[in-house]
Amino acid sequence: MNWITNYVRPRINSIFSRREIPENLWSKCDECGTMLFHRELSGNLNVCTNCGHHMGITPRARFAALFDGGLFTEVEVPLPTPDPLHFRDQKKYPDRLRTAQKETGEKEAMLVATGEMGRTPIVAAAQDFSFMAGSMGMYVGNAIIAAAETAVRLKRPLVLFSAAGGARMQEGILSLMQMPRTTVAVQMLKEAGLPYIVVLTHPTTGGVTASYAMLGDVQIAEPGALICFAGPRVIEQTIREKLPEGFQRAEYLLEHGMLDRVTPRTQMRDELITITRMLMDMPPAVKGDLPAPAMPDPVVAEAPTKDDPET
Repeated sequence: MNWITNYVRPRINSIFSRREIPENLWSKCDECGTMLFHRELSGNLNVCTNCGHHMGITPRARFAALFDGGLFTEVEVPLPTPDPLHFRDQKKYPDRLRTAQKETGEKEAMLVATGEMGRTPIVAAAQDFSFMAGSMGMYVGNAIIAAAETAVRLKRPLVLFSAAGGARMQEGILSLMQMPRTTVAVQMLKEAGLPYIVVLTHPTTGGVTASYAMLGDVQIAEPGALICFAGPRVIEQTIREKLPEGFQRAEYLLEHGMLDRVTPRTQMRDELITITRMLMDMPPAVKGDLPAPAMPDPVVAEAPTKDDPET
């Protein structure tokens, strides 16, 4: 028996050989550069545990933390006419949709659901920025109308989480028509005397900001969220002046009266429970009576998509 061959060499190889480690176990914070373990990050709702930077989160992960026990029922949204303009840029529009559906596992850029939040029945809608930059097309318009109609029928408040790069260019004027459509849907809620609460997340821009995202009875934003119609780069190039520090960010808008609150994502559920129960003339929630939200499945922080927000 050769001692060097049979023992020493395998031992050296085991020490210096590279072990295959899955690439999605760690995520890097875009703000501070800290490497974050995926379970720790998802457990903190994709908020950096080092600097508090709010990363992207899917509607399903958000709803899992929002609703009691993570339980909710999806609301069916009518499907619009596919590719009404037969639009093509570098790809055909149907090909872009199929790619986004495959990457996100969702049908479109908005998810609508019903459930209880702190034993308060609500209807919730959330945009998915990872689906074609959360752009507002006919499906998003249909989703908001379905959410408003469901809220009116069930006599529940509507909580909407916005995240979008603006209107969807592949649907042209039809995407812009969703601005008045969604405004009418919000008016339905107001006429029914039901609260409409908007949570603006990063980024909320373009035609979305110019319609349903700024029509809430209460306007809340996540820290650091970019909220605007035209982006800061466009404004600087137009007026040829340097914009103030933090211009169009949530904290700047709160200081100038465009928002009611800036609330961290980890505190958002408690904030929404308090506000909705107050607006629905319900007694305050009893903390010990509230079921704990289910921990969402591990969610790897999502890198920004190639579809940039409207600037």
